[in-house]
Amino acid sequence: MKILVCCGSGLGSSFMIEMNVQAALKAIGAPSSVSVDHADLGSAKGYFADLYIGTRDIAPELETIGKPVISLDNMLDKKELETKLEAKLKELNVI
Repeated sequence: MKILVCCGSGLGSSFMIEMNVQAALKAIGAPSSVSVDHADLGSAKGYFADLYIGTRDIAPELETIGKPVISLDNMLDKKELETKLEAKLKELNVI
């Protein structure tokens, strides 16, 4: 499974969330086959991923891709990320 974290410019905030996703994956016991990358919103449509993560301001754009999306209300809230990620991975039968 591939996860793509997106932000408007694809630099700082998406990279920070990517690192938090990696920590959350370990905390929830996700399989090592789950990979995470980050990109800007414009590149997301050309990137194949099974799950997209972004803040609530860009989540509607990510939803047009047609794959599952996690919308974060607060990109700094690690607990929100872990809770939503665990729920989505269970929904997708990954964990």
